[in-house]
Amino acid sequence: MKNILFRLFLAVLLVFQFSGLRAQEKEFPYHWPTDNLVSQKLKQWQDWKFGVIIHWGPYSQWGVVESWSLCPEDEGWCERHGPYAQNYDQYKKAYENIRSEFNPVQFDPQKWAVAAKNAGVKYVVFTTKHHDGFCMYDSKYTDYKITDKGSVFSKNPKNNVAKEVFSAFRNQGLGIGAYFSKPDWHSENYWWPYFPPLDRNVNYDPAKYPERWKNFQQYTYNQIEELTQEYGSLDILWLDGGQVRPASSLTEETKGWLGKKRWIQDINMPRIAEMARKNQPGILMVDRTVHGDFENYRTPEQQIPTTVPDYPWESCITLGNSWYHTGPNEQYKSVNWAIHTLIEIVAKGGNFLMGIGPDKTGNLAPEVYDRLKGIGVWMDVNSEGIYASAPLKPYQSAKWRFTKSTKGSQVYAFYLAEEKENVPTEVVLPALQPEKSAKIYLLGYTKPLSWKNGKQGIQINIPAQASEKLKGQPAWTFKIERLADSITATIK
Repeated sequence: MKNILFRLFLAVLLVFQFSGLRAQEKEFPYHWPTDNLVSQKLKQWQDWKFGVIIHWGPYSQWGVVESWSLCPEDEGWCERHGPYAQNYDQYKKAYENIRSEFNPVQFDPQKWAVAAKNAGVKYVVFTTKHHDGFCMYDSKYTDYKITDKGSVFSKNPKNNVAKEVFSAFRNQGLGIGAYFSKPDWHSENYWWPYFPPLDRNVNYDPAKYPERWKNFQQYTYNQIEELTQEYGSLDILWLDGGQVRPASSLTEETKGWLGKKRWIQDINMPRIAEMARKNQPGILMVDRTVHGDFENYRTPEQQIPTTVPDYPWESCITLGNSWYHTGPNEQYKSVNWAIHTLIEIVAKGGNFLMGIGPDKTGNLAPEVYDRLKGIGVWMDVNSEGIYASAPLKPYQSAKWRFTKSTKGSQVYAFYLAEEKENVPTEVVLPALQPEKSAKIYLLGYTKPLSWKNGKQGIQINIPAQASEKLKGQPAWTFKIERLADSITATIK
């Protein structure tokens, strides 16, 4: 009887848990765009698959975390360092004066853009303004910017950094995204000097001081308006700072971001989106974590979903340990890691937005150029299985990942190789069962491979010439072609 009651209890518990998950899904479903131009842009973006997000600002001069050391929260990423660390007011004053020494004379966005293009990158997202409020473009609405006379770099002909970056990447034929922080810790209408800052949130109650909040709404609107009017064609407006959101969008997780006060910070996204799309028809709005009409795709950070989402998404993951360049001790992941991460994300239907950042001189670290070059070498051979692809069930099996072309009937099977693992004379491809008329190729080797069905899967013979040619590659890509009907009909 005890066993029966215990099982009944577990069953009821599972029902309640499942119901809770279903309720949350129903409460915050993905909203597919209704604007045809946005839908077209979203489909184009989904085919790009690989982008870079570049964090850069005056914080790079000190090699400290981007903006967060100004935030009075007791978290590891907010920890202050240096001679002013023990006194918040002194630290904030010194931080805001970094612009008087931040002089990145080696700033050469053309070099960044060429390296990214050669790596197979299809789009860039650049930080026009992070949470600290410092504008890396010539905003008319603040003097806290790279082009102001208080910034030593203002004398440089390339002082309008965002415009230079956008132009350089656009000239390489890449898509352009503008990162913009909704919270602004420098603005007196967000962190009102009358009160001390409490945490990452606004430091006064917007409901109690509606005029001040209205001024902040207008300030945000004005800055986004100038970005969408004066900086050329933009594909993406990538908005960060998920605590700035309407009450209707809050989840249990995001309620915690509002701190103890739980003040609602509605920035009036419908008005912003209407203006942005008037200036940039079809632009993708990415109001991160704020589920609804203005989150055209979702952005899991530093992680990859465990299942295949049924909405557009992009994993933003850093190449180094940080979003920014911290200095000579920054540790960068390998080319193998980058390729495997790209394949893993693409096999689940997402885009990989890889985080990199220049140092205080304006140049990317040698390790970043090295990784981009290595990624490019692999992409030159294997990218046809990456771009314009869709997930293919069963998505993965052991070290294998699968995609299918959205332009034809080709199917791709990626084997994720270990460091320095060489192609053997025979591989066993599980999960897929092509018909007898199918041809199988190993990308990088022109001739079709011989294969046969085996108990564990397809047994594919690899010629010694192909093994030698692809020696040391991070992943091997097998392309399966049919002469008649689509192979997908016979997927197990």
